[in-house]
Amino acid sequence: MDAFVQWFADNLGSVLSPEAAVFIISMIPVLELRGGLLLAKLLEVPLRSAIPLCIIGNLLPIPFILLLIKKILAWMKGVRGLDRLAIWLENKANKRSGQIEKAEFVGLLLFVGIPLPGTGAWTGSLIAALLEMDIVKAIKAELIGITMATIICSILWYGLLGAAIG
Repeated sequence: MDAFVQWFADNLGSVLSPEAAVFIISMIPVLELRGGLLLAKLLEVPLRSAIPLCIIGNLLPIPFILLLIKKILAWMKGVRGLDRLAIWLENKANKRSGQIEKAEFVGLLLFVGIPLPGTGAWTGSLIAALLEMDIVKAIKAELIGITMATIICSILWYGLLGAAIG
């Protein structure tokens, strides 16, 4: 993730405002708000500005994923070359769905909120959609999870690790 964020810092940082780059990174799968906060630190965006940019950027794709991902995956399965990607995504989500399925709301909240590799709002939304979780419940759980992940990552990037690398 660090290499991706560094690449964006080097390339987007000169084309876009630091705030726009942070917002865009926060919407990208895998990077999400964790990458957005790291980029904000690298581009010296103040934490008070970075937090809302990262939260809104990470939240923005969620309703679209929840509403459309099953249709997109079905379409992808009918397109040669994309069919394997669709199956891989479903398998990845299904492997992780046990973490969410048992406790549903709390499971999704913790899945999104604990910033570990392979977790986050994109994967959480995919799993919630495949489990046919109530959309309002899923969005609430992900909002709380994103807020939790933001607090954890802010402490890491701007606090503990920020002091070590800054």
